[in-house]
Amino acid sequence: MAQRYQWFVRASFLLFFIYLYFFAVAPFRFILLNVFLGYIPIELAFHFDQLKPQPAILFWLLVVLWLLFYPNAPYMLTDLFHLSMLRPYDPTTGLIRFSLRMWLAYANLIVAALSCTLLGFWSMAHTIQAVVSRLQLPDTTLVKTSLTIGVTLLTSIGIFIGRFLRMHSIYLILEPTKFIKPLLDMWQPRMLIFVFLMTLIQLIIYVCLQLFKLSTPNMLEPAKKQTTKD
Repeated sequence: MAQRYQWFVRASFLLFFIYLYFFAVAPFRFILLNVFLGYIPIELAFHFDQLKPQPAILFWLLVVLWLLFYPNAPYMLTDLFHLSMLRPYDPTTGLIRFSLRMWLAYANLIVAALSCTLLGFWSMAHTIQAVVSRLQLPDTTLVKTSLTIGVTLLTSIGIFIGRFLRMHSIYLILEPTKFIKPLLDMWQPRMLIFVFLMTLIQLIIYVCLQLFKLSTPNMLEPAKKQTTKD
């Protein structure tokens, strides 16, 4: 991502943080913390290009940090369940209520989930590309797809840990021994089904984004050729 776009993303998230701090409506004030955690892997991914001349230890430290924090980005998809707290349906009519406060909370949550998830997918693709280049792996679709599936699977496990065991990434760093037993006990059929579903959801969104990315240049190509002829 070009530097100007990186700074645009940083500025946009900063403004969003300030907005949420002052204007996030109850009961969704937790969005500020979740968006901040979801932004961390995006910011970390910005620095891979800057580490090319640096020692490998710094590069792999960044990869590990990114891997620990990345689940916080698609984790925002599960926050959409909190929309039920708005009680959007009027019990007398059965129709959705028109409450500005409700729709403001809805907009805040949707923007938070989409921005963190979609830019999080960019950070995953960028990180995988950096790892492929560093390890001098074949830069093929098969290799990058395999890594994407592997990372997404680990991410779904991380989302389960955060959603159901209530462990944030920072706690796994500060107090890892406290969570050893819960992590060992969580491998149950329901957990595996959840991981499968979250992996499937993420991969479907990711594939849709890749199809859009691959098809857009083809759509613009005739216009470019016409411009060249003129």
